[in-house]
Amino acid sequence: MDGRDRRSVQVGPHFSEQTFDFLEELEHRNNREWFEEHRSVYETELKARMLEVIDAINLRLDAFAPDYLRPAPKAMLRIYRDVRFSNDKTPYKTHLAANWPRQGLEKTGGAGFFLQAGVHGVMVAAGAYSPGSPQLHAIREYLLDHHDEMRSLLAAPPVVRLAEPLEGRPLLRAPKGFPAEHPAADLLRVRSWALFARLPGDAALTDGFVDAVVARFEALAPLVDFLNIPLATVTPLEREAAAGRRRA
Repeated sequence: MDGRDRRSVQVGPHFSEQTFDFLEELEHRNNREWFEEHRSVYETELKARMLEVIDAINLRLDAFAPDYLRPAPKAMLRIYRDVRFSNDKTPYKTHLAANWPRQGLEKTGGAGFFLQAGVHGVMVAAGAYSPGSPQLHAIREYLLDHHDEMRSLLAAPPVVRLAEPLEGRPLLRAPKGFPAEHPAADLLRVRSWALFARLPGDAALTDGFVDAVVARFEALAPLVDFLNIPLATVTPLEREAAAGRRRA
């Protein structure tokens, strides 16, 4: 057994049947009274386990994506839903999630890594899912001269093997201000620069859970780094100016 094989069977933190029992029940009893009655289970079988998973992922990220390390409490997303603008007023999410944006780009729409785990499946993602107009413009400008590199990244064997093809929610025609006949025309129409990998929910209950997540993060890391080259140029001031809130 070589080093690669030994890593593939490395024992790591994961979730429990109680984790999923809680989330499954939460789907049917999504109210504050039930949640508070079972808060102790949430603290031990969901929150504590999720923080352990994040810590383990951080240890591995340090080897290939050190600029994305994030303290576990900050990486873990709140289980409370933002219901201000939603017709669905249920107060809690029925999954656990965490994200790892590029350090320094946390508030400016940088690309990063994302993990979501629940009864109905595990989603591992990386990139920039819904970039704002300034961020998307910056990516498109960069692709005019670097589209061949992007195509190579998307066609890399680990990406093809471990992630779904880029869907990207493309426009029907070239975006305004960009040439329709450019060699990168198909890439310029893309509106979402995130790649996804999906695993069955049971994968989160196994010793190899962190290994599976990290393998996909590592495969997608070059894409994330590529996207952050143009995204790092979009400052908060430029974002506000583009949104019409202040003049540059």
